[in-house]
Amino acid sequence: MTFVQSATLEISKFGGKPNTNIAKALTSAWAEACASTSAVKIVIPSGTYQMTHVDVKGPCKAPIEIQLDGTIKAPQKPEDVGGDQLLRIGYVNALTISGKGVIDGQGSYAWKQNDCSKNTKCKLLGMNLGFNFINNSIIRGITTKDSKHFHVNVLGCNNFTFDGFKVSTPGDSANTDGIHIGRSTGVNVLNTDIATGDDCVSLGDGSRQVLVQNVKCGPGHGISIGSLGKYKEEESVDGITVKGCTLKATTNGVRIKTGPNEPETITVTNMRFEDITMDNVMNPIIIDQEYCPWNQCSKQNPSKIKISKVIIKNIKGTSGTKEGIILACSSGVPCEGVEISNVDLTFKGAPVIATCSNVKPKITGKAPACTTPSTKKE
Repeated sequence: MTFVQSATLEISKFGGKPNTNIAKALTSAWAEACASTSAVKIVIPSGTYQMTHVDVKGPCKAPIEIQLDGTIKAPQKPEDVGGDQLLRIGYVNALTISGKGVIDGQGSYAWKQNDCSKNTKCKLLGMNLGFNFINNSIIRGITTKDSKHFHVNVLGCNNFTFDGFKVSTPGDSANTDGIHIGRSTGVNVLNTDIATGDDCVSLGDGSRQVLVQNVKCGPGHGISIGSLGKYKEEESVDGITVKGCTLKATTNGVRIKTGPNEPETITVTNMRFEDITMDNVMNPIIIDQEYCPWNQCSKQNPSKIKISKVIIKNIKGTSGTKEGIILACSSGVPCEGVEISNVDLTFKGAPVIATCSNVKPKITGKAPACTTPSTKKE
C-alpha cells in the first residue's frame, strides 16, 4: 500500500503533551485529518501520555496514518475509561497505524477486581482497540499491552492487515483475547507475537478468508474458531488458514469450538491448519462441538453447526497431554471432509493418540490413527 506523501499533524499542535490526557487532542487532530482532501499523518511522538475513550469515525476524504511512537496509558479503573474501547475507529478506508509505540490498558487492577470466570455479575471491561467497518487498511509495528478485556476487536472490516504487531499480557489475565475477528473478510494477521490470558486469535461468526501466518502464540489459549452457535442470526465461517505458526505452552493449539443445545445452524468450512509447531501445548489439535465453559449449558441436543473441509497438515512438536488430536464432532451433523497428514506430535517421548467421534478423517503420511474416546467427557 503506497499513498502519496502526506502532510504531518503533530499531536502537540492540538494541545497533546506528554503526561496529559490526549483524548481531545487526538479527536481534534482526527477531525482535521479526516476533512483533508490529501493524505495526512497524525504523529504522537515518543513520551508517555494518558488517554480516556476516543471514538473517531469516517468516511474521510483521503488516507490517514496515525504514527504512534509514544506510550498511551489507559486509566486503571474501568469506569474511568469512559467507553468500552480505549480507541475506537470506524467507517474508514485506507487507514494506517504505524510506529514503535505502546497502548497500555493498565489492566492488572481490573483483572483482580473483576474476574468474569468467578463473578457472574462482573462488569464488561474495556478493550484497547476497536476497528469497525474499516477497509483496505494496515496496523503495523505497535504494541498493545495489558488490555482490561480483549486487546483488539475487528468487526465488519475488509482487506485489513496486522503486520509486525505485538500483544503482551500475562497468562493469568482473564478474557484478554489478542485479536478477535468477526463478520470480516480478508483479514491478515502476519508476523505477530501474542502473549495473553485467553485466545491469541479468536474468530467469531462471519469470518471469511482470514490468514493467520507466522504468529507466535504463548502464553494463551491458542488460535480458536468460535465459540459458535450461541446466538441467533450468526453468519457462517469460511476460508480460515493458520500457517507457519508456533504455539508455546498454550492450553490449546488450533481449535474449532461450537456449543451443544444452541439455536444456530451455520456452517464452518474450508479450514486449513498447516506448518505449525507445538511446544508443550496441552491440546494441540481440537474440534470441540460440546464446548461448554464452566458447565453453564445443557448438552441435551447436539450442536447443529456443520463442520466440513478441514485440512490438518505438517504439525510437529510436543503435546502436554496424551490425546494430541481430539475430534469431538456433533452427533447431529457429523464432520465431513477432514484430512490429516504428517502430524508428528509426542507426549513424554511417545507418539500422541487421536480420539475421534462423529468423524471419519482421511489420514495420510505419518499421523496417529483414530481411536474412540474411552469415556464421555462431562
